[in-house]
Amino acid sequence: MNHWHKRFQTENYVYGKNPNVFLAEIQKRLDISGDALAVAEGEGRNAIYLAEQGMNVTTWDFASSGLEKTNKLAEAKGVKVSTKLVDLNEADWSQAVWDEIVCIFGHFPSKLRQKTLQGIKKAVKPGGYFVTEVYSPHQIPYNSGGPKEPDFLYKPEEFLEVFHDWRIIHFFMGEVVRHEGELHNGLAHVIQFAGQKPL
Repeated sequence: MNHWHKRFQTENYVYGKNPNVFLAEIQKRLDISGDALAVAEGEGRNAIYLAEQGMNVTTWDFASSGLEKTNKLAEAKGVKVSTKLVDLNEADWSQAVWDEIVCIFGHFPSKLRQKTLQGIKKAVKPGGYFVTEVYSPHQIPYNSGGPKEPDFLYKPEEFLEVFHDWRIIHFFMGEVVRHEGELHNGLAHVIQFAGQKPL
């Protein structure tokens, strides 16, 4: 049983039921439609939000308890989301499948992170988008959530190098305030990226 499966085995939603603020803002601004994939989506709050915006949403997570809560929340909100138990170490990144991929606070060791970012780059359709908000290495002294292991935190150059040939719509590193359930609360240091794959 993995750490995330245990974490999500509660009645309450540990990161809340509302979408990430940055995702909601950028989604409205870009008015993205079509097929979306939410990676390392946990309990489903962002996936359900995308489904409420009319997208066909699939979520990948490595915690079956998180997927169960995603299905429960989707039913309560009256939307459909496809849930898949996926270990990103073994993920099948098919070419040009998704109109949008989102990853909100999905943190992995650096080797797997590189593999995942390259997979995302491959799997987004031409003209499609990748949207993410994650913790930077400067998050460690903050007490607002996120991993305390430096190897699990994103560096800004990772996005700029992997997506160097994409149209960068939004790129930010700095402080934000987040109130997301019990585990993301207060001032935090994040990286936000929204990019569009070339046609």
